[in-house]
Parts: sequence; C-alpha cells; structure tokens
Amino acid sequence: MRVDQAVIALTGRLEVTGDVPDELRGRPLVLAANHIGNIDALVLIAACRKLRLAPRFLATGGLFDTPVLGHVLRACGHVRVDRGKSNAGEALGRAVDALAGARHPVLMYPEGRITLEPEMWPERGKTGVARIALAARAAVVPISQWGAHEAMCYGMVRVESARDLWILLSSWLRALLRRPVLKVHFGAPVDLSDLSADRVGDAARARDRIMRAITAGLTPLRAGEPDAPRHQDPTRPATDKRSPWRPNSPG
Repeated sequence: MRVDQAVIALTGRLEVTGDVPDELRGRPLVLAANHIGNIDALVLIAACRKLRLAPRFLATGGLFDTPVLGHVLRACGHVRVDRGKSNAGEALGRAVDALAGARHPVLMYPEGRITLEPEMWPERGKTGVARIALAARAAVVPISQWGAHEAMCYGMVRVESARDLWILLSSWLRALLRRPVLKVHFGAPVDLSDLSADRVGDAARARDRIMRAITAGLTPLRAGEPDAPRHQDPTRPATDKRSPWRPNSPG
C-alpha cells in the first residue's frame, strides 16, 4: 500500500471525499465501486489508505496465475474468481468466507468489467456482489470514482506482447505530465435490511440499489462532463447499450 501511494502520487492528484462510518469497521463490509479503467485498483487502494482501510479485492483468476503478481495477491488475501469457468460459483463462497473474518473489507466491481457504456456511466451490473453481500449479511458502501480512465488507456482485453504492454505504459507516462485529478467518493451505506439472500428477486433489487447509489455519487464527480467525457481514449471500445442508471434515464 505504501508503494501504491507513491505510484498514485506520481500519477495524478488524488481527491477523496466521504468516509466509512466507524460502526461499519471491523464487521463484514463490502465496498462496491464503478469500474472505469486499468488503474482503478491502484487509485482505490490509495483512497482506502487515506481512510485507514486495507481492502481485499475480488479479482479475476488470470491475475493470480502470473508469476510475481499472483504471489502478491495470494499473500495479501485477495479473493480469486474464475469467470466463465465451472468453478466460478466457488468465488461466492470464498468471498463470503473472506467477509466473515471481518478484519478487512472486500472491494468489488458490480459491473464485472471496465464499463463500455458509450458515455462511461455504470453498466447495469451483475447480481454477484449483491448476492455475496446478502449471504454474508454485510454492509455495503458504494464508491464512485472519476479520473482514473485518464491515467491509462483501455488498450486491449489481454496483454499478449511487448507492444501491447508499451501501449499501456506509454499512456501512463503521458499522464504523468497531465497529472489528472483522481476523484473518489465514499457514499452512505446502501440499505439492504429488508432483503434476503433466500428470496427470489432480492439479489436483483439489491444490485439495483447499489448501482443507483454508485451513480448518485458519480454524478457530482463528473458534473462538467454529464455526456461524453472530455478525455477521449481511442483504444476503448463501446457498446450501444446505454446505462439504465445515468441521470434522466428511463431505466
């Protein structure tokens, strides 16, 4: 976390608002954040450090298989999830177990990937984070962030060559000159007290509340960019599906 703090201080200007209530510390806690770029995790770790939190991430299994990073992730207690594989369901149990220890919050991205929404509002999201929170009876604090997408380009889904790595690295080096503002806001806990892990439809209802809370916190962070972001990334693809959560959306 100290190394991460130095990297983020070099990358841009971190601005953190909001907090996590004292009564939620030391008990099962999910931090649910929107996902906007490749450097999100580093920004969020630095933001959490400012609030005296040491989160564990729910991270894709491929990262755990890399020689050096994988060892670090396992040693730090991060939670593996193998997307698209037969054992993907095991990740829910591992996340619930990680929350049961209650020493550290678990940070998750409800969208499951970097948003490809045309204007970078949160995508609809999946129910995985909601199901984990309900099963663990964990509190959920929404995290909204903006600016991390300016610190490194989207690049490609998988880095398979030195050229791919250079595309990402060179975009980060250019960001060192611009020093983008990296905004992170910790919102009020999402009320899920009337929902149950065993009731049909409650996971979707919890997902909707979490995504609305994230979007509500994001709206003021990007107040000057309600439509297309000022920073345009030519490497970032986009779907034609509009976010159901964006302001004035009928969803």
